[in-house]
Amino acid sequence: MDDKASDHATTATPNTGLIARWQSVPLYARIGIALVLGVMVGVLLGNEAAVLAVPGKLVLRLLGALAPALILAAIVHTFMTTQLGGPLAARLPRLLLLNTLVAITVGLTVANVIQPGQGAGLTPPQQHDETTKTANPLALFLENVPKSLLGPLGDDGKVIGVIFIAVAFGMALRKERERPLGTVGHLVELFLESLIKILHWIIVVVPLAVFGIVASIVGTEGFAPFKALGMFVVSVLLALAIQAGYYLLRIRFGSWVRPADLIRGGRDALVMAFSTASSTATMPVTYAALKERVGLREQSASMGALVGANFNNDGTALYEAMAALFIAQMIGMNLSFQQQLLVVLTSIVASVGAAGIPEAGLVTMTMVFTAVGLPVQYIPVLLTVDWFLDRCRTAINVMGDMNVSCLLDGKQKERM
Repeated sequence: MDDKASDHATTATPNTGLIARWQSVPLYARIGIALVLGVMVGVLLGNEAAVLAVPGKLVLRLLGALAPALILAAIVHTFMTTQLGGPLAARLPRLLLLNTLVAITVGLTVANVIQPGQGAGLTPPQQHDETTKTANPLALFLENVPKSLLGPLGDDGKVIGVIFIAVAFGMALRKERERPLGTVGHLVELFLESLIKILHWIIVVVPLAVFGIVASIVGTEGFAPFKALGMFVVSVLLALAIQAGYYLLRIRFGSWVRPADLIRGGRDALVMAFSTASSTATMPVTYAALKERVGLREQSASMGALVGANFNNDGTALYEAMAALFIAQMIGMNLSFQQQLLVVLTSIVASVGAAGIPEAGLVTMTMVFTAVGLPVQYIPVLLTVDWFLDRCRTAINVMGDMNVSCLLDGKQKERM
């Protein structure tokens, strides 16, 4: 028995090593490699590359199924664990909501004025009837992947969908089977950790989705959709710069802190946010910078940098609103005022508590797209530039936390 296990381990080592080396490469680099390969394969295969879009659809179907449950667990966990209290707590929600509304408004305005996706000529996905679905084995398999985590458990549920969910949670909970659960908080935390573990498995195959979608688009549509991406990047950067200007203007007239002093004192946090693409990982640095270098009161710094960071994702909300309009413009779909308002509401809800979710923008974007009927299959097109824009919007998220802390601190500096 031991010899067999040893032989098996010896033969499995090269494969394991190759997979481990691939996974050690940063996600943005893996996506970049998938982009290059997708372009090459799309050029070589032409229209025949359309079939390669199926893996991408599968990955996005899984993300779409996971997103509502992830957001639910993240928001419940955030509200259960966040310490809210004191005289500043009443002002905090108003400031956070105002900042998020301004961010989404800025994003939608820039996207409507510049219209970066206009003229891309991307063909909208065709709706296939039931006979087509049943005739194609790949489409049949895709149809049995649950669209919602709880959908297969209802009256119209499919047994295969239930099996998918059971296997996923069974694997995710294998190492947690002996964990004691003493409180409701422990149960919520275990549920969230399980969902995040499953999400990590899906994120591993995201480069495959990018490869398939890019190859399919290049083969069938050419390079016009990707030329529009450059204008989209410029539009997002412009909108983020306007949002940053709004933050600094509010600080100038709403607190005792000078904007230049804030930038100087908080630059370590901004640089870390850009380099790590994680506002959660940057929280301690943000708090220390606000308290020690800028000179804010401890309560103001903690309410904005630690408490507010769990709810404040203005850059992410701005980006998702712009991404929805960009894809709509690319496929020639006009979003009405009511649909754009729905984008606003969905972006606000999706951004709350999303800071604790890895690749939060990728997860919540599926919810925003689905809310207004946009095809989620084109999200991998955005992933080709998302690694850079993710860092930019994370820096804006952190600047938003700083903005809130300064406004909470008021117009009078604490006397030493």
